[in-house]
Amino acid sequence: MIANEYVIMAPQGIHARPATTLIRLTKNFKSTVSLKRGDKTIRLNSMLNILSMTIKGGEIISVIVDGDDEAEAAKAIGLFFTEQLKDL
Repeated sequence: MIANEYVIMAPQGIHARPATTLIRLTKNFKSTVSLKRGDKTIRLNSMLNILSMTIKGGEIISVIVDGDDEAEAAKAIGLFFTEQLKDL
């Protein structure tokens, strides 16, 4: 299991477009990917799950990856949160 924290750098937070991109990304891996903010944890397999978190810019989230390809998945998801999200 790999857990990493990220600050959401996109001022508008995670809305429908980045949520869709994130779901597509996680579907490339066999590992289970979860997102945690505060006391709430969701699986990153549904846009409704992600949007229900109402993640805003500047908030800190944790991403937990668990499975056979967790290192590769954690790296790709890390790039999403540090590089790609701010452009969506």
